[in-house]
Amino acid sequence: MAEHDFIERLRAIATHPAARGLADDAAVLGELVLTHDMIVEGVHYLPADPPADVAWKILAVNLSDLAAKGATPEGVLLGYPLGDDVWDAAFVDGLGVALRHFGVPLLGGDTVSAPDGAPRMIGLTALGRSPYAPDRRGAKEGDDLWLVGRIGEAGAGLAIARGEEGPAELLAAYRRPQPLLAEGRLLAPHAHAMADVSDGLLIDASRIATASDLSVIINLATVPRSPALTAFAGEDRAARLAAVTAGDDYALILAADPSERAAIVELGLDARRIGCFAPGTGITLHDRADPVPLPGRLGYVHGPGGSMA
Repeated sequence: MAEHDFIERLRAIATHPAARGLADDAAVLGELVLTHDMIVEGVHYLPADPPADVAWKILAVNLSDLAAKGATPEGVLLGYPLGDDVWDAAFVDGLGVALRHFGVPLLGGDTVSAPDGAPRMIGLTALGRSPYAPDRRGAKEGDDLWLVGRIGEAGAGLAIARGEEGPAELLAAYRRPQPLLAEGRLLAPHAHAMADVSDGLLIDASRIATASDLSVIINLATVPRSPALTAFAGEDRAARLAAVTAGDDYALILAADPSERAAIVELGLDARRIGCFAPGTGITLHDRADPVPLPGRLGYVHGPGGSMA
């Protein structure tokens, strides 16, 4: 079953207001923000990726969901499949390093036995607090679409992890993503809606639009690219489309009223206004004044037809 179809079936039973209609990446109970993410060997990380990097990634992707709600982390719960002793020990050591780096305590969790040879499936629940927690359903007609963070580097890093020659900073973007926790806390008071870019800029922006019963218009030319990414992948339109559909970036996107422009710029976060929300449905893509046909794949979707993120 495709991810969208499965979530649609879940919506019938996820009726508590904290679930936000399963249209968001976190549940919100008052100021308490809860999120749970899993990473799967061969889907979210390569079997040859170092276990310490896998530990960093499972923590970072959950903290990124908290960042998108402007939350301060309170702690995490780990769900872990026991397997190879050496790999497991290196994972725990790496998790300790990551937890200390982000200043987050491990509060508990569960361990299970995994069948021999089965791909590792690791889960983490993160808890945080936010007085704002902007809802992904909250975008308004006429809102600007803002981007904070880098796009496309993790996709390039995945290619490097698979054997292509490339710089270490792009490989690190894939293996050790950086959740924008401080940025999320600064942006949340200005946002009608906010999300992190986990599956691809285009698909995650379209999810805000769909949840808010709007369309979104994006100008490809305004999406920033780092010098390292440009040197590695080029700067033609195909390369720029690859960057906005690759996923695993953990940048932040937000919908905000145009009256917030000066305040957002003054935060000093290198925020880029890359589009806007409008009546209608779907996503429209431009490259400056030129309309751009949507690529066949807006981003990563789990289920039939999915591949390594």
